[in-house]
Amino acid sequence: MTLIQLPLKDKYKNSVMDKCKKDLNIKNYMSIPKINCVYLSMGLGDAANDFKIIEKNKHSLELICGQKVVITTAKKAISAFKLRKGMPIGLKVTLRRSNMWDFLERFINIALPRVKDFRGLKKKFDKNGNLTIGIKENIIFPEIDYLDIDKIRGLNITIVTSSKTDQEAYFLLKELGFPFSK
Repeated sequence: MTLIQLPLKDKYKNSVMDKCKKDLNIKNYMSIPKINCVYLSMGLGDAANDFKIIEKNKHSLELICGQKVVITTAKKAISAFKLRKGMPIGLKVTLRRSNMWDFLERFINIALPRVKDFRGLKKKFDKNGNLTIGIKENIIFPEIDYLDIDKIRGLNITIVTSSKTDQEAYFLLKELGFPFSK
């Protein structure tokens, strides 16, 4: 008998929901913690002078997440950074539903094992059960072509859960297969 690994969404519905209900003593299925959305953001401070940097990184982030990316602009002018109001300085995207589950599947199983000297994710949740992960190199994703990269850039990933406490969020993400450090 061979084991077939279920996609992450099926794993959540078939096993993780029941385990959360039992282990966290939750009486109602509607109050079981779930992942609401995933935010990806990339700061491009040196892109204020060159719009080609924004376009290249926008294309690479669209390859990573499979969805259109929004360009963020400066809210106010800062003369020390030669920055004027309205200049493009970053990229962001919000993933929900099937795009979110597909991204998390690729992130856990493909991208995280490619991180150099990876020892697990830190258990640093905010007080509302959300986890923010900072990636130093966006080239850990297999969708990125090394020849198209001008500079290795970082990426912020925020996983927003519906849990009320950090312990519930940790239990949920641990059961989904997130590799946390000991």
